[in-house]
Amino acid sequence: MAGALLRNRYFDELSATPGLAWMGQNTNHIPAHPAVLAAMHAAVDGLEFNAYAPPLGFEALRAAIIADLGLPGAEALVTEGGVNALALVCRARCRSGTTFVTTDPTWKWPCLFARQAGAEVIEIPIYDPACAYRLTPEALRAAVDARTAIIYIVDPNNPLGICYTREEIAAFAAIAGEVGALLVHDCTYRDFADGHHPALLEAPEHAVVSLSFSKWLGLAGLRIGALVAPAALLEEFADQATGVLGASVIAQRAALAGLAVKPEWMEGVRATTRANNAMIHTAACAIPGFSVPVWPSHGNFLVVETEAAQIRPEALVEAARREGIMIRQGSYHTARFGHRFVKISTSVPGEWVEKLADRLPALVETARSLNDITPQF
Repeated sequence: MAGALLRNRYFDELSATPGLAWMGQNTNHIPAHPAVLAAMHAAVDGLEFNAYAPPLGFEALRAAIIADLGLPGAEALVTEGGVNALALVCRARCRSGTTFVTTDPTWKWPCLFARQAGAEVIEIPIYDPACAYRLTPEALRAAVDARTAIIYIVDPNNPLGICYTREEIAAFAAIAGEVGALLVHDCTYRDFADGHHPALLEAPEHAVVSLSFSKWLGLAGLRIGALVAPAALLEEFADQATGVLGASVIAQRAALAGLAVKPEWMEGVRATTRANNAMIHTAACAIPGFSVPVWPSHGNFLVVETEAAQIRPEALVEAARREGIMIRQGSYHTARFGHRFVKISTSVPGEWVEKLADRLPALVETARSLNDITPQF
């Protein structure tokens, strides 16, 4: 069976599992804010879905995105998920003879888009305590040259959960400027972090920011995100957009309502997420051979190392799946380091985390007995 069909059936089976605890995709499953639900219901009741949205997004939402980031003068292009924002950037800048420079681990899909456009992908290894699990300016400078079209930084890093400082972002921006590259700052998890600093503040002419409403607001299934770019670059990226008829009207209304209540909403989401992170950290560290290499995490997820316990990540994922819990194997994120860890998402109801924490010792024992594992994606 073709890989695409296998992937689809795998996730279809997960989607059809009653009461599944989704703890592997960093999605937010905390019950939605009433204002967001009301905005979606109003859009449906008003039959707004009968018409297309403006191609760049509703002006009110575009303005709210810019205000939320604190980037006056920039422009927002609303996309069907953050992944589409990254895809159009890759289409605009990547071609044969160029390089796309990122870290390992990183988020895999922009690497795919860059390769599809003909670029060489250079992944700088950062899964190492010697560099504190983060990209250094020295390592970045050694990996770029005049061929570099894009420098792609996921911040906080997915899956590691490290967050870069203002000084580090400024250094990355300066290096991008030196070689004429576009600095792409994937800020999907910025709302879970302390001290996050958008790259456009440091490179207002050669940086862009990608955003998602999947993680902080829980709109993964509605597919809405944004690319925020200098005004002078907007047309270049808008010309690459495939969503020329606008993102979902209902999703945009939900996103706008979410931004209006964001301070109060995120206060509760962050508190729940951090309590869940702590619960998983405690449970994992109680298993002989397990460890959490990055603590605390600035994301709504944790990396849990299983290698020292001689537990295959895929086996632990399968053991959890059998008990209605979805976590993710490290190989989804990195071929080089994926054998070392699983990733667990934590912006979820506390009872899901309690179930995983309580069952973790038994899941480890089940994982030890598993040999043949079906393909996981």
